[in-house]
Parts: sequence; structure tokens; C-alpha cells
Amino acid sequence: MALELIKPGTNINFLKYRKLAYLISALIIVAGLVSLVIKGGPRFGVDFAGGLSIQVRFAKEVDMDALTKTMQGVGLENVVVQRFGQESAKEFLIRASDTDVSQERVRAAMEKTLASHFPDSGYSIQRLELVGPKVGADLRGKALEAMFYAVLLIAIYISGRFEHRWMAAAIMAAALSGGIYVLKLFGAPTSWLIVAAMIITLVLCLIMKLKFALGAVVADLHDILVTIGIFSLLDKEFDLTIIAALLTILGYSLNDTIIVYDRIREHLRKAKPGPLDKIINKSVNETLSRTILTAGTTLLTVVCLYLFGGVVIHDFALAMLIGLVAGTYSSIFIASPILLDVGKGLKSQSGTPASAPKADLAKA
Repeated sequence: MALELIKPGTNINFLKYRKLAYLISALIIVAGLVSLVIKGGPRFGVDFAGGLSIQVRFAKEVDMDALTKTMQGVGLENVVVQRFGQESAKEFLIRASDTDVSQERVRAAMEKTLASHFPDSGYSIQRLELVGPKVGADLRGKALEAMFYAVLLIAIYISGRFEHRWMAAAIMAAALSGGIYVLKLFGAPTSWLIVAAMIITLVLCLIMKLKFALGAVVADLHDILVTIGIFSLLDKEFDLTIIAALLTILGYSLNDTIIVYDRIREHLRKAKPGPLDKIINKSVNETLSRTILTAGTTLLTVVCLYLFGGVVIHDFALAMLIGLVAGTYSSIFIASPILLDVGKGLKSQSGTPASAPKADLAKA
């Protein structure tokens, strides 16, 4: 027997609160975007901005404030020192924004400084990496492309699976490729190309009445923007681990949305599916137990990573926490209500159109 957290027959009117949910999401996203504008963009880590990354291990405990003060005297720019791994490991990660220095000279300067200020600490330089500005820019571009193609493939998959419109999905992909090609001819930077591609994807879904795809894409973009916005408000760094978290969030959010969409499609298969708002509410309520169980067990794991995983994956776990909450929220209050609010409705597979509460819904 399946575990049910929510009593069968529960009928919470989620659609009643959809406008409030839209408003809350809009406020969080706008606050995040304003923060990004004020700060001149995300605070990129060494992976994206370029710079030095040095990992140092000590045999004895070293005060981090004293180490930070010492490292600032080496002559590096914007030095940041943080503990690496568990406190018992006595390892530190030192980052600096220098990109045009010699690794050999930096290592020699580090050795001299550590020997002078921490002679009995048993130090050793475990790793010294230098990321140039061009490499950082290339990584930023690849990260943006990865997120865009993930969203595009999601739109194509949802269009084919739930609306059986693979041809429309192919046309959308072709039109998108053409639009991006034209923008590239004008020399648009990668970041603007990706933003334009996202907008074109949403517009094409709307024009071609790919309602399930539109709902899934909007929900995914909502989760990504909420996570990025909150990270900007918290002044957290963006590096490759955060991109990995964002891509994971995309997959999780899609999985949660598909669960609800599957139930909606099942009800639309009936000869007389009834009003669309009731179908959506019923579907969300019927899948609520599964949504809570999935989100709860995943969040429990991520909370453990956040609390006990150490500094190295702290920001990754935080991004996952924000994204999981946003993904669960969006599957209920964003992805499903969009099916009711955008366009005029959906058609059941038996041929009978689902009706709206106050007006007939046109065929999709």
C-alpha cells in the first residue's frame, strides 16, 4: 500500500492563490535582478573571473584571520582565505584575482611568507592553479550555453510527450537556431545571445500554443532566476559548482512538473474531462503526497550536505536548497496554473475540449 501523507479526496484550491504566487515570485526575481544590476552582475569566482587558487595544508592549527592578514602582504590582489574541508583537516583555500602573474613566482613568494610567519606550522602547498581571463570568459559562455540547451531540450521533450507535436517542436528549434545565427552576425555577446534565446523560446511556445512546454520552461526559468537572485542578494560567488547545482535544479524541477502534468493528461483523456481549473486542482491534489515525499527526502539529504559537508560544497548545497524549494513551489503554483492562464485551454485526447469555469476553451 502506497504511503499517503495527504488524505485521499483532499481538495485544496491551489489555483485560487496563483496570482499571489505570481506576485511573490515576481518580487523575489525583481529584487534579485536589481541586486545584480547594482553590483554590475554576479560575483564570479576564480573559475569564471580568472585568478589564482592556492590550497595550503598545515600540520598544526592556524588562525584564519592571521593567515588572511599574512596573505595580504604577499602582494596579491583581492585575497580571500577560507577553510577547505573539515576544520580538523587544517587546510585552507586562498584565492586572488591576479591573472597575469607567474605561478613559479607566486609559489616562491608563498613559501617565503609562510616560512617567515608560520615556521613551525608544518605547512605545504597542495595545489596552485591560475585561470586566465580568456579561459574564465570561455567557461562563463559554456555555462550559459549548457543552461540554455537544457531548457530548449526540455521544451522539445515536453511538446512531444504531452502534446504529441514533435514537428512543432522541431520548427521551434529551427526558428531559434535561425534567430541566434542572425544575432551572432551582429556580434552580440554570448550572455545577450542566451537571454535573447530564452525570450525567443518563450515567445515561440506561446505563438505555437505549446502550453505544456511553456509551463515547464517558465517554471524552470523561475527556479533558476530565484536561485541566482537570492545568491546575488546574499553576495555569494558563482563558480562551476553553482552551475552544476543550477543544472541539477533544472532536472529536479522538470521531474516534479512532469508528475503533475501526467495526472492532468490522464484526466484530459476522459470523454468529458470537465472544467480545466478543476482538472488542474484535482491533479495537483492527487500528486501532493508524492511531491511532498520527494521534496522532503531530497531536502533532508541536501540539508545534511549543507550542515556537515564542509566549506567546499557549502554554496553548492545552499543553491540546491533554494532551487529545491523553488522547484517544488513552481510545479504547484507556476507550471500548472499557466495551463489555465495562457491561451484558452487544452483539448482532451478523446476529442472533447476541457471547459473553462466561465468561458469555453478553444482547441489547442
